[in-house]
Amino acid sequence: MQLTCEGVLCDMDGVLIDSTECVRRHWEEWARRHSIEMDRIMRIAHGQRPVETMQAVAPHLDVVREAEAFTALELADTEGIVALEGAREFLQSLQGARWGIVTSASRDLALARLAAAGLPVPPVLVSGDDVARGKPAPDPYREGVKRLGCAAHACVAIEDAPAGIQSASAAGLHVIAVASTHPKHALDGSIIVDSLSVLKVIQNKSTASLLIVAAT
Repeated sequence: MQLTCEGVLCDMDGVLIDSTECVRRHWEEWARRHSIEMDRIMRIAHGQRPVETMQAVAPHLDVVREAEAFTALELADTEGIVALEGAREFLQSLQGARWGIVTSASRDLALARLAAAGLPVPPVLVSGDDVARGKPAPDPYREGVKRLGCAAHACVAIEDAPAGIQSASAAGLHVIAVASTHPKHALDGSIIVDSLSVLKVIQNKSTASLLIVAAT
């Protein structure tokens, strides 16, 4: 299985880094404080900005203020943040190419987590701060391809969550889904893999194109 493209946009949490322990820790505390069932939160939280998750499960709250406080707590806590299998090698294979990260995290939180995981800051970083509507709306990936300078149909998004896949697909990108946080049957993509370690990137310098091959 393979895809040819001109640019790559990766989600961060669940694709490049494992933040599950940290994220769950903060959602559990928030859920206890507001008497909300944790299962309701975790069914939708992954891949979305906190404000969208809070709006869905607790619309009676001041979700903007709650999300700001939630993000501040996350920013001060990088315990348990690690790079996922194959992430470092995959990003190294993209050096010199057009690539970036499209994340629901705030910019400060994204930079803190990348540093904690020992991963490079991308040439393009679209954070939850940069769009009026987060995933699953197409806005984050539309902004990503705009900053890369590629057409959407010439870009590949790498995602792990249904909300992110929906966002990228709605923006017109091809999708490689990584089954790190959700089972394969819950994901939709041109290619579905277990981890980034099975992906190989071949750069064509003369055409500025990338061939992404998934080992079967």
